[in-house]
Amino acid sequence: MAEYSNVKLEVQDRIATLSVNRPDKLNALNEQTIRELGQAVEEIAGRDDVGGVILTGVGEKAFVAGADIAELAKMGPVDGIEVSRLGQRVFRSIELSRKPVIAAVNGFALGGGCELALACHLRVASESAKFGLPEVKLGIIPGYGGTLRLPRIVGKGRALELMLTADMIDAQEAYRIGLANKVVPLAELMDAARAMMKGILKNGPVALGLAIECATRGMEMSVDDGLALESNLFGLLASTTDMREGMTAFLEKRRAEFTGR
Repeated sequence: MAEYSNVKLEVQDRIATLSVNRPDKLNALNEQTIRELGQAVEEIAGRDDVGGVILTGVGEKAFVAGADIAELAKMGPVDGIEVSRLGQRVFRSIELSRKPVIAAVNGFALGGGCELALACHLRVASESAKFGLPEVKLGIIPGYGGTLRLPRIVGKGRALELMLTADMIDAQEAYRIGLANKVVPLAELMDAARAMMKGILKNGPVALGLAIECATRGMEMSVDDGLALESNLFGLLASTTDMREGMTAFLEKRRAEFTGR
């Protein structure tokens, strides 16, 4: 296992909890934190004892309150491109993870923090959570994929409203527009995220990974290309031991014992 300064990685019952650990900075994303997130995601991908990930922030105030503005304020044009591309690469690795990733949004998820939540496959929010993309107030735009992911999740009109007004929305509004999958009291947040993940991990791991890939890649393709991808992955799953086990278990009225093969 790698050693991390700005993130924490814990594994229990096949669930990795990956926490951004800069509570004194409201978990703001500086370059080191983004790089450590990328290293942790890579480590998780290679660990057989991890089936899924819950991504959260340390403390009760913030999931991730945004990028580190003091660091961003020093960038020039070339630096800006590199800063954006680093975040994009790391967040894309989360989005394309074949192991499900749930964001447990425990407080402010603003700017880069909102973009991090958007890169996760599902979002469970505490009642005190706040979401927003306020970058235009700083004279910039979201640079870690938010301009693409938010419209895909909530629609172009809602996404542009959030980006152009720079307004924050609360958890209930996030749930209403489809940005949050579930809203729970803060004290129940991690239990709710773990319960959701435990339910997910009862299913075939190969099928879970390919469902994520098909939904993610498919939204970036034409309908015909997306359908072709779906049928190919559907056919690929027909060659797995997990498919035989899942269907046999259904016919025998018992719980399937998946092996990821």
